[in-house]
Amino acid sequence: MTSIGLSHEHPIGRLGILNVKPSVDSGRWPAKGFVGEVLPFSATVFREGHDSIAAELLLISPTGSERVFRMHTGAPGTDSFHVRAQLTEQGKYRFQIRAFADDFETWRHNASVKIAVGIDEELMMLEGVALLTRAAAQESRSNASAKALVALAETLGETRIKASERLKAAETEAIHKLISAEPIRSLITLSDEFEINCERELAGSAAWYEFFPRSEGAVFDAKTKTWTSGTFKSATKRLAAVAEMGFQILYLPPIHPIGRAFRKGPNNTLNAGPQDPGSPWAIGSEAGGHDAIHPDLGTEKDFVAFVKAAKKAGIEIALDLALQASPEHPWVKAHPEWFTTRADGSIAYAENPPKKYQDIYPINFDNDRDGIYNEVLRVVKHWIGLGIRIFRVDNPHTKPVNFWEWLIGEVNAEYPDVIFLAEAFTRPAMMQTLGKVGFQQSYTYFTWRNTKAELESYLAELAHQNADHFRPNLWVNTPDILTEYLQFGGEAGHKIRAIVAAMAGPSWGMYAGFELIESVARPGAEEHIDSEKYEYKPRNWDAAAKAGKTIAPLITKINQIRAAHPAIRQLRNLELHYSDDSSILVFSKHLAAEHSSTGKAETLIVVVNVDPHSVRETSVHLDTTRAGIAGTQFDVRDLLTGESYEWGEHNYVRLDPRENPAHVMLVTGVK
Repeated sequence: MTSIGLSHEHPIGRLGILNVKPSVDSGRWPAKGFVGEVLPFSATVFREGHDSIAAELLLISPTGSERVFRMHTGAPGTDSFHVRAQLTEQGKYRFQIRAFADDFETWRHNASVKIAVGIDEELMMLEGVALLTRAAAQESRSNASAKALVALAETLGETRIKASERLKAAETEAIHKLISAEPIRSLITLSDEFEINCERELAGSAAWYEFFPRSEGAVFDAKTKTWTSGTFKSATKRLAAVAEMGFQILYLPPIHPIGRAFRKGPNNTLNAGPQDPGSPWAIGSEAGGHDAIHPDLGTEKDFVAFVKAAKKAGIEIALDLALQASPEHPWVKAHPEWFTTRADGSIAYAENPPKKYQDIYPINFDNDRDGIYNEVLRVVKHWIGLGIRIFRVDNPHTKPVNFWEWLIGEVNAEYPDVIFLAEAFTRPAMMQTLGKVGFQQSYTYFTWRNTKAELESYLAELAHQNADHFRPNLWVNTPDILTEYLQFGGEAGHKIRAIVAAMAGPSWGMYAGFELIESVARPGAEEHIDSEKYEYKPRNWDAAAKAGKTIAPLITKINQIRAAHPAIRQLRNLELHYSDDSSILVFSKHLAAEHSSTGKAETLIVVVNVDPHSVRETSVHLDTTRAGIAGTQFDVRDLLTGESYEWGEHNYVRLDPRENPAHVMLVTGVK
């Protein structure tokens, strides 16, 4: 007899199990999760013929405990099975999909069809008796279940009772619950095993704020026309306001010594004066490099005190990791081989033609791989030793991806709490792959997605296509980016962008000055005039607050909503709904009671007028099933204004962007 073998490494099982999610490139990398996140699990499960099948999720936690979740079927004809499960422990989860022939359901269905037309009635009862008797004898079955199956078998075998009446005994709610809890299985098939890297909550959900410590407390002497830099001590005074607005992470641009060679002046000019502080990203001088602190900011002791003060205020500090060097960086002298030498013998500076960055030398990661890799690891560990657990990485897409996979792997193996945010505005393949190889979060294209259609498309992509490997952080602005929407949208435009980012994204961020509606662009550029990257920019926060020229109260409110409602801090639960207006964006977020830290199910409906210039009146149309609302009429309360309404599937809204550009509705009761 000829032996029949299988030629491929992963043959299909007795039952087909395909398209298992969450997974990244069929399990090449772990999927992403964070403590408290609710993940949708799914698979395509099928078999030959018409017999019933079922599927379960086997989820093993980092500490080895196993939970089993019965999966439910998806749309008819798709062979898809789904279930949601919440991650509760930090570390590596493992999971498999277990498919099996649902023998009881196959028998019940066949019996009901045949008995309805008077075919094989006693034969179907006998087959039911045999099935239940075998199942009751299984060693793995509980005593209570076994006794119930034996009793049902006796009922099915009672020939004095009509077959249709005996069948009803097998279709009671009690039997349904019994069989659901302990199914009668055969042809058990397991999928491949997949991993989920579950990280701490801030890795997946947080509100970020950015300021330059040198500007906080900076003083200009009009008589001498000289500046005195802000310091960590003076910047500490700003921490309370950042915390009061509800931000959890404060990101600092590079705090290292800045080179003088080719130092950039105001508005990125090449004629820096003696009082111009230069770009913090031109790292390195005679005072040190990536492991040093700019003398103007203070000492290492001052920095540690600043980090501790932030922690006391409920804020974590994120440091910039910009792997580049000024011409005066100690690396240039000690390791010139780490850079690219041009044909004329000069070291190549950074360029993005036609842009030139003469004050920065890029590192060539293909020269002295071990030397460069180990030095960067040393630098990162240096800052970890000073209390830093979050790094915002500048331009990671200009460095080799395999370097990041190595670095993040090395760091997280020893320090699993460390978070890396990728500042990568580049092509999709690179951005997605940076997420796959380990970056916990990434900047996104959200900054340039402003219309309703653009936002709907992009939010759906983030929530339902790439969430297994790509965690979005929706920044509304940066020191480098001031979009036309903000330039011309005024206060309304700033409010709208903050609401959408904070309500749609599990993580969002803003750069200081956004709350003051700083929106004047440098002519011909998509960035602020008199950019803080090249000069001191102290702000009179108190005067702005007294004059009412700040949207800080709104920022505070939306961060309070995020803190109070865990549904908002999720991503994969975002569902888009409909409106009759081309500028009214509608989405909902739902969290089941068993997944909520409050112990109660919650649904929030967000309706935003994304046109900062016009009042919009329209009807919004809600799919209550997708929104998780168990009814078509319900009460809602607007968390932005406190007003309450009676809503249903179809609702009239009027949103004036200057007064109230959005509703954030909490469903408070279903009628």
